[in-house]
Amino acid sequence: MPTAVTDTFDLDAHLPSGIRRRLVDNGNGLTVNLLEAGPADGEAPCLLLLHGFPELAFSWRRVMPALAAAGYHVIAPDQRGYGWTTGWTARFEDDLGPFKMLNLVQDQLGLLGALGRDRVTAVIGHDFGAPVAAYCGLVRPDVFPAVVCMSAPFGGPPRLPFGGGTAPTGVAGVAPSIHDDLANLARPRKHYQWYYSTAGADADMRLAPQGLHAFLRAYYHHKSADWAANKPYPLAGWTADELAKLPTYYIMDLDHTMPEAVAPEMPSAAEIAACAWLPDTDLAVYTAAYGANGFQGGLQWYRCATGPAMAQEMRVFSGRTLDVPTMFLAGAADWGVYQKPGDYERMQTAACTDFRGSHLIGGAGHWVQQEQPEAVIAHLDAFLATLPR
Repeated sequence: MPTAVTDTFDLDAHLPSGIRRRLVDNGNGLTVNLLEAGPADGEAPCLLLLHGFPELAFSWRRVMPALAAAGYHVIAPDQRGYGWTTGWTARFEDDLGPFKMLNLVQDQLGLLGALGRDRVTAVIGHDFGAPVAAYCGLVRPDVFPAVVCMSAPFGGPPRLPFGGGTAPTGVAGVAPSIHDDLANLARPRKHYQWYYSTAGADADMRLAPQGLHAFLRAYYHHKSADWAANKPYPLAGWTADELAKLPTYYIMDLDHTMPEAVAPEMPSAAEIAACAWLPDTDLAVYTAAYGANGFQGGLQWYRCATGPAMAQEMRVFSGRTLDVPTMFLAGAADWGVYQKPGDYERMQTAACTDFRGSHLIGGAGHWVQQEQPEAVIAHLDAFLATLPR
């Protein structure tokens, strides 16, 4: 499998004014494709932005210039398994060790070291980047002294099996009977994270019948506020009946692939033309990246999350809290806030000891920093103003 986007695609031509890119050896096996904005002389305070799935550093393009204008050196890497970053392989049969959470944290430590940085002002993570950001702050608060989680609440590390820690936050800690229960519903279902952990998921999406570009368009639309049926609310618990209330991009029909799940919600030509937050010229960046590399790099993260080995490894932090200043941001139309019942509440009451607010932003779904960048910038500015620079 290729591990770099073909050189025939000109990423630089798609970057907004004020954002530049370079390649950085992070000392942990990667040559990192880094987007950055603002002064890079080492004197300006630094913000580290971590994307999720299926995204790229490019997903931060709409907030980076404003944060740089506020005086920050803003850096956003393509994470391990994604985009123009190289040095990884992601065949299904490959060792998952490089994609475990602590190595993802080490990737960020190595990147900062390569840039001559011993700390950032804050680490900001979206989607699967949010738990990476949270564990950065939990494991190395000296380097990551403030955290912003976006779209994925942090409910704390997995607990030891006999108690003494916070409740499990990752689906890896959940009894496997939930899958039987989902499959036995009147409308048989399955959880998307376990689908993402199967050998066929990459090819399903990379070779989507509707074409990769159309698949990504439908997927991003389906999880955004543009899809009017996204009206999330808290679920009562981790049961099949409750989980089945989630849209089919989370709790899929048992016999569907992800392209089949999102195809019925493909936006019309008029809706696509009206989508200011993701015009086709921007979507082309994602199509190029995933067309070259496939999805398996990101899917390895899910395989770690759903397998028991990572939960076992991360139990070393059982009972440990995130003690640095922490804020949560998400779209008001984002089901991701509630997809793991209890995490949103636990984040605010137990998992974080210096929690400084949750903000659910109107007019945004899952892709909050792209859908409503001005509101995200305003909340980040207010949070950052409370921190030492």
